[in-house]
Amino acid sequence: MPTNFIRVESGEQLSQLFEASSDRSVVLFKHSSTCGISAGVMHDVSIIDGDIHVISMQTQRPLAMEIASRTGIRHESPQAIVLVGGKPVYSASHYDIEPATLQSYLNGKYAE
Repeated sequence: MPTNFIRVESGEQLSQLFEASSDRSVVLFKHSSTCGISAGVMHDVSIIDGDIHVISMQTQRPLAMEIASRTGIRHESPQAIVLVGGKPVYSASHYDIEPATLQSYLNGKYAE
């Protein structure tokens, strides 16, 4: 199964993802289409088998700020955040984003 990039476009959708993380890991990816680093990292994470929920900095900056507020993690872009049980369990930005780590969370293989 290839990577399924899903655009997050509303606060309601974001809230649903926080709720869904009680059943499964949810990967949020803040992406800027005008940033070369972000494009490169998005290409790197495109090897992941699963859902990546994308927040576009060009059109959904308020959602990116809401994520920062709800998680307590300072906003950066590109940035990946994994939610489990409604809480962030992994976050990284720029070249520190590790596709293999994101995949392990999506596979349910992570340290508690």
